[in-house]
Amino acid sequence: MKLVIGGGGSGGHVFPGLAVAEAIRPLLREELELLYMGRAGHVEATIAADAGVPFSPVTARALRGRQVWSQAWSTLVLAYGALQALLTLRRFNPQVVFVTGGFVSIPVGIAAWLLRRPLVVFLPDIEPGWAVRILSRLATTVCVTHSASLDVLPVRKTIATGYPLRSVFREIDRPMARARFQLNGSPTLLVTAAVQGSRTINDAVGAHLDTLLEAAHLIHVTGPRDEARLLARRDALPAALQTRYHVFGYLGDDLPAAMVAADLAVARSGASILGEFPAASLASVLVPLPAAGAHQRRNAEILENAGAAVILDDDEVTAKLLPTTLSILQDEERLTTMRRAAHGRARVDAAERIAELLWEARR
Repeated sequence: MKLVIGGGGSGGHVFPGLAVAEAIRPLLREELELLYMGRAGHVEATIAADAGVPFSPVTARALRGRQVWSQAWSTLVLAYGALQALLTLRRFNPQVVFVTGGFVSIPVGIAAWLLRRPLVVFLPDIEPGWAVRILSRLATTVCVTHSASLDVLPVRKTIATGYPLRSVFREIDRPMARARFQLNGSPTLLVTAAVQGSRTINDAVGAHLDTLLEAAHLIHVTGPRDEARLLARRDALPAALQTRYHVFGYLGDDLPAAMVAADLAVARSGASILGEFPAASLASVLVPLPAAGAHQRRNAEILENAGAAVILDDDEVTAKLLPTTLSILQDEERLTTMRRAAHGRARVDAAERIAELLWEARR
């Protein structure tokens, strides 16, 4: 079976595609041939390379800005990307195409539609962006993470499947995960903000590092820009606190283990929190990225309304991150309640459900 996966812009758009590809293998008697299509030099290329999946670049640009020339240029770029994708799909000859959102999925989805290949679209976030709204009209099937999305997408072909999880979430338990990071009985705080990290969050954590480390172990995924700075900050700590501070620029395949090992996370609210935090029974303090419009806030509200998360606005982080985080870490009953609420939202079979839909849709 030949399967093309397209999408990108964040790990929350990339990991679902790879999780579904992993889940489809047991359904096959023959070999699965994969091709990932996305923008060269961006997060999708990095993650596909880490997973050992062949990658084909596609040119794309967001339809942003009010200037007519900017809109026209974006349209031309997307048209060129669609031509690239068309030639790649003809050469690879997939039986089904699976796209997971982000504007790079537009040329891939259009090319699949032009070649009359079955197109399955997945919406990781609660709120669909313009890419998913456009492709939902061309798709054979649309899968969504949460039923809250059903009101704004074509009901006739839209299915609430949950967020596809990598198999590692089923393979690693909490004792194994905590041993991997050499954690003792203290609570553990995970700080992460997608692949590139967040300067706002990193600065707030760095400003109160000693206080946080006295309360908990800290697994800090800084992103590449702040890694050296925070490693130097760790080296300046007293020896007893250095062992409690685990700094990584990027964790890749070990990030699920960090989630399972932790009790509480401070994070942005990209799409992956909707599936991965519940699977890890992880309570969270969520800081929606303002530039993401309503998407990240809607994601965060799902977990907040379930009692599994607290939301802080980006401009509140400096003043409120420390007291909010400490109040949860130091209240064992509250932390346990939030972790149970997160676990109650877990749907561990989403990858398998979408894999079955791809198998049924194949040409």
